[in-house]
Amino acid sequence: MNRTILQIVLPILLIVAVAAAFLASDPFGSLNGGTPPTEELTVERTVLDGNGIALRVRAGGSEPMTIAQLQVDGAYWTFTQEPSGALERLSNAWLRIPYAWVQGETHHVTLLTSSGVTFDHTIDVAIATPVATTGMLGAFGLIGLFVGVVPVALGMLFYPALRSGGTRTFQFALALTIGLLAYLLIDTLEEALELAGEAAPGFHGGVLVWLVAALTFAVLMMVGRRKGGTLEGVGLATAISLGIGLHNLGEGLAIGSAFATGSAALGSFLVLGFTLHNLTEGIGIVAPMTKKRPSLWIFAALAALAGLPAVAGVWIGSYAFSPHWAALAFAVGAGAILQVIIEVGALLIRQARTEGQPWLSGTALSGIGVGAVAMYATALLVQI
Repeated sequence: MNRTILQIVLPILLIVAVAAAFLASDPFGSLNGGTPPTEELTVERTVLDGNGIALRVRAGGSEPMTIAQLQVDGAYWTFTQEPSGALERLSNAWLRIPYAWVQGETHHVTLLTSSGVTFDHTIDVAIATPVATTGMLGAFGLIGLFVGVVPVALGMLFYPALRSGGTRTFQFALALTIGLLAYLLIDTLEEALELAGEAAPGFHGGVLVWLVAALTFAVLMMVGRRKGGTLEGVGLATAISLGIGLHNLGEGLAIGSAFATGSAALGSFLVLGFTLHNLTEGIGIVAPMTKKRPSLWIFAALAALAGLPAVAGVWIGSYAFSPHWAALAFAVGAGAILQVIIEVGALLIRQARTEGQPWLSGTALSGIGVGAVAMYATALLVQI
């Protein structure tokens, strides 16, 4: 065992030593022709309050960078930086600007580095950033409940109708679940990649999204089939709730961030739109249980698992939103949803074989189509 450890450690130490020697010698330093290093700067969060404007920025590029000057709406302004000094690669800092922003107006901020490179950031609609008070947490929590728990619970009310049907109804319900989850998977990946594009380029967010999604899928498949079987009944319903819950966590992050920055009018119409959009999620959760009769507390637990992450997401998004973390949350959700699609599809195939029918029947195809179309149609009501 000791010899094996030594055989692993020695190559690692040699790799580290070679890398350190290469960086210390800098053999390509004489070839840059005196050009300045590449600089990148990403504004991750904007906070507006009575003290002015605060920006959390993250540096990229190959060398430490210094923010030398700053403009707001074309005029130079003093600012403080916490922590002060040059920003190392992928490090972040808060820039605090004592600027009297105007409610509802658009403000343009330009950051100038010591090498003369400029970075622009626009505040589309100036609105005071919410303060974490009991009342505000309650209001955001209520929004999370209405866009997460309530629609899932309402969708579960279709359980008696699904249960009263026969084999064809069961197959249609499973296919409907696949259709809505397929739409949800594409939508989740799109959201993840969009947020990854807003993150600091040094994180390589797009690649990270695909890696995290694939790893999540592999881990959940391993856990779900650790005993050699496949999921069905309450176990499959739980997996569906988990996948939807992870998606709703990312959705809540986006809603909370949009509300905090004034880029979303979270009025009654928008909340109603989310409720209708997420209704089908509840139907998809109960579909695998139509041959069982679980107790009421199982329905409540499944609704909480699928819907409550939206509450946490709205809270976090309103007060501490970062695009790279939100992208990872969506990536985890995408991996979980893909695992559920595989499991539901396996159950649909087993059910069809038991009945001596092809799994891709007219019933199954129509269910997949109805699920996808229903998700798309209700998504038209939701604009963040």
